[in-house]
Amino acid sequence: MHWKRLMLKSLILGCFKAKHPSLDQNIVSKKTCSRRISLSDLSNASAISIMSDLSNSLIGSNLQIFTYQELKDITQNFSNSNLLGEGGFGKVYKGFIDDKLRPNLEPQVVAVKALNLDGKQGHREWLTEVVILGQLKHRHLVNLIGYCCEDEYRLLVYQYMERGNLEEKLFKGYLAALPWLTRVKIAIGAAKGLAFLHEEEKPVIYRDVKASNILLDSDYNAKLSDFGLAIDEPEEDQTHVTTRVMGTRGYAAPEYINTGHLTTMSDVYSFGVVLLELLTGKKSVDKKRPTREKELVEWARPMLKDSHKLDSIMDPRLEGQYSYQGAKKIASLTYQCLSQHAKFRPTMLNVVKTLEPLMNLTDIPIGHFVYVVPNEGVNEGSLKLNNEKEEEKCERKEKGHQRQRKGHHSLRHRSRAVYSDTALYKTLGTSLYSPKQVPEVHEPEPILA
Repeated sequence: MHWKRLMLKSLILGCFKAKHPSLDQNIVSKKTCSRRISLSDLSNASAISIMSDLSNSLIGSNLQIFTYQELKDITQNFSNSNLLGEGGFGKVYKGFIDDKLRPNLEPQVVAVKALNLDGKQGHREWLTEVVILGQLKHRHLVNLIGYCCEDEYRLLVYQYMERGNLEEKLFKGYLAALPWLTRVKIAIGAAKGLAFLHEEEKPVIYRDVKASNILLDSDYNAKLSDFGLAIDEPEEDQTHVTTRVMGTRGYAAPEYINTGHLTTMSDVYSFGVVLLELLTGKKSVDKKRPTREKELVEWARPMLKDSHKLDSIMDPRLEGQYSYQGAKKIASLTYQCLSQHAKFRPTMLNVVKTLEPLMNLTDIPIGHFVYVVPNEGVNEGSLKLNNEKEEEKCERKEKGHQRQRKGHHSLRHRSRAVYSDTALYKTLGTSLYSPKQVPEVHEPEPILA
């Protein structure tokens, strides 16, 4: 522990050590910069020069520099009652900031991530997050509000994400399964975030695409988080970056595992794994599943190109209430993303173009998909009327023709006592799905080739 503290102190000579910095130090300068700081600069320059560049570059609107004492205060001395989760970087706490802490600061709930000096990640990962999220702003990247670099302490302050992460919503046994339209919306948001990174003048390879790193706000808008493993795409005269293999088992691209070669197409493969999880409702790796199903990609990918087998791998908790045409298109896209050869994978821009129209498909059947509807804030009369209209419309259609579709015979039996995915969406938007839960932060794990 002691030697790590000494090592960190040697790395942060350029950090702000004042216990009560003056106001002009608290907000990073908005001075125009000809180019953003490259991640490669982190290994080619001293800590002093990097921190100086951060202080004098355009790295975001009103990026705050907090003191350690201020962050102790807003988290009630890092109280366990405010603990949101813990991962490889360290613990994450809930806090609240307002203009009493800083003039003109918008009152808001925040998430404070504190570096664990004994953890698997360190100063470089902390600095990578500051460099990327301080300079790149997008509605599908989590918003970095500020940071603390004081003595050996390293902390990051983010916007608070009310719905936690996708892994929790998809796998952790909530009252109801995540509805189809919400899954598509989340996929589109995450894809847009990755496309933004890949289309930068100096493209960024995210390197840690996985369900637990996709955070969700109150309206289920997806935002990418945890940029500690991110790296710049290679120069024009290079085809790839060669680096030590890091990430999470089940998500990493095969060429990255086998050779250490990394490109933006590696992110596309990982995103394909997330798409497969959204389709199947299964984790990328689960040792509790039957032997042939433990590795999700190996088991499910061959069935993605066969429309007759698609029903057999779809998440059974959806109970057939999804767009069949949309599922086929996502299955085809997923199959491409998971290609063993990087050159056959689509770009993230093309992924976004494929996914966006799927929100407008109207072939979602009305069946016996049951929600536990909260009592507060729900107009039950309006909901019932809306639902009955939906079902009457569907029943009129059924009198004219029966839907010929394998695996969906149960949909012929309708019930007026349930609420459809479509009806709920129209009446309640996305406010209904589940109560707020305490998010859990997952650490990236080294991958054994």
